[in-house]
Amino acid sequence: MRIATYNVEWFANLFDDDDSLVLDESWSSRRDVTKSQQAQAVATGLKQVDADAVLIVEAPDQNSKRSSVAALEGFAAHFGLRITDAIIGFSNDTQQELALLYDPAVLTARHDPQASLDAPRFDQEFAIDLDVDERSDMVRFSKPPLELSLTTKAGFVLRLIGVHLKSKAPHGARNRDEVMRISIANRRKQLAQAIWLRRRIVQHLKADEPLIVLGDLNDGPGLDEYENLFGRSSVEIVMGEQGVDCLTDPHARQALGQRLAARPTTSRFYLRHEGRYLQALLDYIMVSQELAARDPKWCIWHPFDDHSCWADASLREALLTASDHFPVSLDIEL
Repeated sequence: MRIATYNVEWFANLFDDDDSLVLDESWSSRRDVTKSQQAQAVATGLKQVDADAVLIVEAPDQNSKRSSVAALEGFAAHFGLRITDAIIGFSNDTQQELALLYDPAVLTARHDPQASLDAPRFDQEFAIDLDVDERSDMVRFSKPPLELSLTTKAGFVLRLIGVHLKSKAPHGARNRDEVMRISIANRRKQLAQAIWLRRRIVQHLKADEPLIVLGDLNDGPGLDEYENLFGRSSVEIVMGEQGVDCLTDPHARQALGQRLAARPTTSRFYLRHEGRYLQALLDYIMVSQELAARDPKWCIWHPFDDHSCWADASLREALLTASDHFPVSLDIEL
């Protein structure tokens, strides 16, 4: 089985208010890319990855007028994808949903949110002291993680948690001091969300449930100047210490273990004020130890770093056109 995660930049803007694809030459929300070009590029990427299930990060929005599931299933039908069915969990108001596109001939998926005494449901609030003042702060997810129970046609059951953690930019800051203050406060909130997520992960691991946590953690070792202030990144919190109750992702472990060496990357952003691109490791597929023992294979579909992606010119161009993130896939026997 192949499971993947793919952050499609502003996927929602490729659909109208009737959830129909807009395939014209108007500009998408990607720099110098039309809606028609981006839609075709996303479809090409999904066909080439050919996963049985793909977590779509930044999926089309869900609200009283628009349906993320309808948009995604319409997209799949238009381009003839075999991942024809879509499912979401708790919607949000950011126009960036978390959704799973999957092949119903291979597996079934059910939204199955959990709760415990120390980790409430992800659409609720989490009490934690963020600033060590002996008073609890209430934290919410702007994008509640997607909790699914998956069952393969062979009857294997596993848990899947799709995530998009995000530390907000310092909007409203009027000077450097305010930028720092707001940035630190926002990072505290992101780390609190990682702790909340970690508690849910431990809940599943203690119950010996096979688990995959995947998506965009928007954080990683050495990503910004505030990491040293807090000691750990969100990635390290979510994965846990090596040993009991830890998750495995070789790209994350490589980055954590080789801070001065070249690191794998899953995203590429254009810095207009500097006239260059920044690459970062933001997208992960983390698996529990029971799944790690099945000899899984990970792949970052990076158009410059992966030889097969580079050698296929049409795929290379599609990956660069579709999004500022690249797909990550996991092959595993289930």
